[in-house]
Amino acid sequence: MKISSLQMHLAFGETQANYDKASRFLEKAAAAGSDIAVLPELWNTAFYSDDVREIADHDGAETKAFLSRAAKRYGMNIVGGSVANRRGEKLYNTTFIVDREGKLVGEYDKVHLFSPGREDVVFTAGEALNVFSLDGVTMASVICYDLRFCEWVRLTALAGAKVLFVPAAWPLSRADHWQLLNRARAVENQFFVASCNGCGQSGPMLAGGHSQLIDPWGAVLSQGGAEEAVLTAAFDLTVVDDVRRKIDVFADRKPTLYAGTT
Repeated sequence: MKISSLQMHLAFGETQANYDKASRFLEKAAAAGSDIAVLPELWNTAFYSDDVREIADHDGAETKAFLSRAAKRYGMNIVGGSVANRRGEKLYNTTFIVDREGKLVGEYDKVHLFSPGREDVVFTAGEALNVFSLDGVTMASVICYDLRFCEWVRLTALAGAKVLFVPAAWPLSRADHWQLLNRARAVENQFFVASCNGCGQSGPMLAGGHSQLIDPWGAVLSQGGAEEAVLTAAFDLTVVDDVRRKIDVFADRKPTLYAGTT
C-alpha cells in the first residue's frame, strides 16, 4: 500500500489559495501511484487567523465536496488533514476521510486542544476516537497535540488500527519533539505512522515540516525537511502482524495495574 504525505506551506487565512494548493498536491500524490494521501492540520485556513470563525467551513460542506471530487477523480483514498469546521455556534478542528469512490468513511474532531496556544478557547474539543477502514484495512487518525497523549493513541491500536495518520501544525521550534513522538507512537503500538505537518511561515507560526512515514519498528521510510514536499512510501502491512508476533506487547499488557493513570 502506497501512502503520500502532502507537506504544504499554507496561506494564512486564505482559504481559496489553500484549496487550490491542496488540489495540486493531491494530483502529485495520484501521479506517484498513491493509494492514500494525507493533508496537514487546518489546511484550509492555516493555524489560525483571528477571523477563523468567519472563514471556517460550515458543517464541512465545502471540504467534503472537495475531497470527494478529488478522490473520485484520482481513484485515491484521502485522509483530509483537518479543517476549521463550524457546526452551529461551535468551531471544531475536524478531519474528514473519504474512500476512492468519494464516500465519507471517517470523521474526527480533535480531542486534545493546545491550551498554550489558546486553541481550547477558540475551538471545541471532540470526544470520540476515529477508527475507519480503507481498502479493507483498519486505520485511525489523531491530530497534532493528540500525539503527546500516549493513552489516547493506544486506544486506536487496541481498536485494531494498523496505520495511524497524524496531520499537524507543529512548530519548527519543537521539531525534535515531533519526530521523536511519531517514532515512539509507531514503536509502542507496533503500527505504521503517516504524519503530515505544514511547513514555512503562516501568519505568526513557523511550521516545522519534517513529516514522516514510519514502520512498526520505528524505521523512517521517508521524511521531509523544512520545505514543501510530497513524501511517498510503501507500507507492507504484513509487517504489523510480524512485529506483533515477535514482541507481543498487547498480550503482555497489564491494564488492571494502569488504572491509577487517570
